[in-house]
Amino acid sequence: MTTRKGKTPEFEQSLAELEATVERLEQGDLPLEEALKQFERGIGLARSCEEALRQAEQKVEILLKKTPEAAPESFEPVEE
Repeated sequence: MTTRKGKTPEFEQSLAELEATVERLEQGDLPLEEALKQFERGIGLARSCEEALRQAEQKVEILLKKTPEAAPESFEPVEE
């Protein structure tokens, strides 16, 4: 089973790889077969990232339902 610490870097790594894949495809200089392989990989990465975000959203919703008095707060960065 993957720990919580393992999920975020996995998501971040997948997102970074997806961005790199999109960049390579946008350059347009890949041979057709390689472009198709990269496109297929990109679709898989996008679906993986989408699923990770969906799961995170569900967790947030569950947490908010468990603590209904927890209202959203505005975020103000702490100045050092």
